[in-house]
Amino acid sequence: MSSIDLDQQPNHEIHIPPKPRESLEDRKLLDRPSRHEVLQSESWRVLRITSEFVAGFDHLAEVYPAVSIFGSARTQLANEYYGAAVKTAELLGKAGFAVITGGGPGIMEAANKGARQAGALSIGCNIELPFEQKVNAYVDKAMTFRYFFVRKTMFIKYSEAFITFPGGFGTLDELMGALTLIQTKKITNFPVILYGSEYWGGLIDWLRKSVLAANNITAEDVDSLHVVDDPKRVCEIVCAFHDEALVTNKDEDEITPPPRPRHSD
Repeated sequence: MSSIDLDQQPNHEIHIPPKPRESLEDRKLLDRPSRHEVLQSESWRVLRITSEFVAGFDHLAEVYPAVSIFGSARTQLANEYYGAAVKTAELLGKAGFAVITGGGPGIMEAANKGARQAGALSIGCNIELPFEQKVNAYVDKAMTFRYFFVRKTMFIKYSEAFITFPGGFGTLDELMGALTLIQTKKITNFPVILYGSEYWGGLIDWLRKSVLAANNITAEDVDSLHVVDDPKRVCEIVCAFHDEALVTNKDEDEITPPPRPRHSD
């Protein structure tokens, strides 16, 4: 059978099926574009990214002090970590901290619920996903971001601590991103707390036995991680660090931040 010469077939039509749905903005940015797409859209996308940063900064400018709480969106109400996240956020809220989460279900919902119960500001930084992720009912101040890296900047910029409950790739990404920025001195050191020794113990063992043994990190890097199983201990670590930072990080040219507003029991 001879090959078909498309140039000799003027009525031949090549059909390219449509995409199942429009690609998310993250994918549009990170996929390798054609030359035409580069010329037509990439420079405009930079402006869209800039506007998202500006909107985030403006929306969260008055949030202080605050902590970020991470964990799986798949955690169910009956799970022990759900209740622990509620209690942890409630204690931190009563101690005067706003609570920032990804705004979705699971651990995020639990943390926002605890903040709401404490009368503290409950913040949700949601993200556009291929499957719809609605902002949970316990969020007081919500934003939905197109870009993961913009959203992660908001978590970092406005938090005094990262509390990480059991989770998957997204949780690990947020955890490792924070640890990298701390290790490389790109941000001021702050507490990184892993809740659930049973869940995180294997990670700590691997870091010591493999990564540290290969001299790829230092003992200080591993020792800086707090592994806890008690919401009260989380609150103690965060409050102690915050109070110490008010003294040790004070800049003579800056106005001393106001103390944490404490909520009564």
